[in-house]
Amino acid sequence: MILEHKTYTLFGKMIFEKAIIQPPFQKTNIMPDEACFFYVIDGIGLTVSGIEKMKIPAKESVLLKCGNYITRMLPSPDSATFQTVTVHFHPEILKKIYENDLPKFLTSPGPGTTPGISTVKSTILITKYIESLLFYFENPELVNEDLLVLKLKELILLLTQTDDSLAINQILTGLFSPTTYTFTQVVEAHIFSGLSSENLAQLTNLSLSSFKREFKRVYNDSPANFIRNKRLEKAADLLVVSDERITDIAYDTGFSDLAHFSKCFQEKYSSSPSAFRLNQKKNK
Repeated sequence: MILEHKTYTLFGKMIFEKAIIQPPFQKTNIMPDEACFFYVIDGIGLTVSGIEKMKIPAKESVLLKCGNYITRMLPSPDSATFQTVTVHFHPEILKKIYENDLPKFLTSPGPGTTPGISTVKSTILITKYIESLLFYFENPELVNEDLLVLKLKELILLLTQTDDSLAINQILTGLFSPTTYTFTQVVEAHIFSGLSSENLAQLTNLSLSSFKREFKRVYNDSPANFIRNKRLEKAADLLVVSDERITDIAYDTGFSDLAHFSKCFQEKYSSSPSAFRLNQKKNK
């Protein structure tokens, strides 16, 4: 549930965004022609792209280049809510505010080979920058167009002059060049991620019906059946080779509910997970 959502727009585009969420919450971000800087203030973020999955703890941030993403917003031991500040980068807005002094990453864009999700090292400068944005969200009467331009430029300056500036500049050059993945790359990267068929369809940029047709063509099976069997096969392996708790194995293989996992396992192996583990270890 969204508890609070504040935004500032510049030249008709949302640039700065603050949100406080009651987790758990999931949001799909379709960004074909924009990128963003995503900073987690409280809670834990889990962002997935075509083949990537990244956990973002509180007081950390990532750069997301253009593409499709799904973000799960979770509580942490220190906070029951999830709070984030996002800065959106639109190429047409950046070109407008920089006029004839464009940053290099806009004049010499790189290939779409950089990761879709890249961590940004936490620094005191980034922390103070976020604090300043929070101040302006609480004092909207102080905000005008010139200030928004200044704050957008300030973030880009901070990113390009950090200790990790070489890596950041490489990321920035590919910010608006989407990384493309094949259908099978996306599916096989997220078999154990706990994503639904709807989520996978979004990451492959297909409608749900088109995704299911393509899945049937490639794997000769339905998404639900194929993915469930892959998860159960991995769970069976882990029950034999590890001493992990059955609950942990269920979650590690993409099941969100222990009772559902146990039911599916019983149907496939005619045995409960605990009995399967015991029998397999006895037969070794």
